[in-house]
Amino acid sequence: MRALYYVGPEQVEMREAEELPLAEGESRVRIQATGICGSDLHAFHGHDPRRKPPLILGHEAAGEVIEGPLLGKRVTMNPLIICGHCDYCMEGRQNLCANRTMIGMTRPGSFAETLTIPSHCLIELPDSLSAEAAALTEPAATALHGVNRLAACLPRPLSEGRVLVIGGGAIGLLTALILRHKGGRHLQVAETNLPRRNTAEKAGLTAFDPRSEAPEADAFDAVFDCVGSAPTRQMAVHCIRPGGAIMHLGLQDNEGSLDTRAITLKEVAFLGAYTYTSADLRATVDLLDSQALGELSWVEVRHLEDGDSAFADLVAGRTPAAKVILKPHG
Repeated sequence: MRALYYVGPEQVEMREAEELPLAEGESRVRIQATGICGSDLHAFHGHDPRRKPPLILGHEAAGEVIEGPLLGKRVTMNPLIICGHCDYCMEGRQNLCANRTMIGMTRPGSFAETLTIPSHCLIELPDSLSAEAAALTEPAATALHGVNRLAACLPRPLSEGRVLVIGGGAIGLLTALILRHKGGRHLQVAETNLPRRNTAEKAGLTAFDPRSEAPEADAFDAVFDCVGSAPTRQMAVHCIRPGGAIMHLGLQDNEGSLDTRAITLKEVAFLGAYTYTSADLRATVDLLDSQALGELSWVEVRHLEDGDSAFADLVAGRTPAAKVILKPHG
């Protein structure tokens, strides 16, 4: 089969790859659509020691089962492979499984014509949901998990407060769209990249450049940092009002210092959220199928063979798309 390999810092290339034999309890999925995640870009830059080249990246995927119990079914998948018996798994917090592995990290990922994955990771798709939309399940579930986690920390519903989303990439845009779906009326997106601001506005959101329009201090009840850099963390603490909550979803870097004095004096809840639970993924499939997040013109579809140029365009900021989907077939 053909697969897009990460072969070293700033290098991906198409190669022939052997299909792995199925282990007990696994299925083989023919990939129909797979998204490029920010973590794939992080690995592409050589900044993720967990992803060692040569490696087939990719973990946001939809396809058809060609071997396994769900033979012939269209599916998306939970890329986290859990043990099912640790304390976290037993508590329903499978995303924190102490023994978890992951496709596109510890085993071959979805930037390929097929992949193997434990059958329990598969989620059936309704016929009405396209493969391209279904490939958004994983990042949208990440956003949903973060929104729900933060909402539980506020004394009033998120829909009543002023909310700032920092970052207009896939996670930021999906977070904002989920917040809008949940009734958010006072919602803004901070994004420095003009094409991405335009994309957010075309999706019906209010976007601004924080470099030229500095957000007001102590003005927001909730802030979602979907970038996760030293400047965005500083912005989040500056903007959050006393008693508010910050959700840290981005993982761009671990640099700089956090103003813990301001967090303490303003009695701010500073939260992190990692991926999603199985329930989040299934709820997200329903969201996408109902078109609750609106039309998806902000998604760009390319062929897997063009993966190297897709990575280059994303790194250079040359595409307005918040998400690039790769298709191995057709």
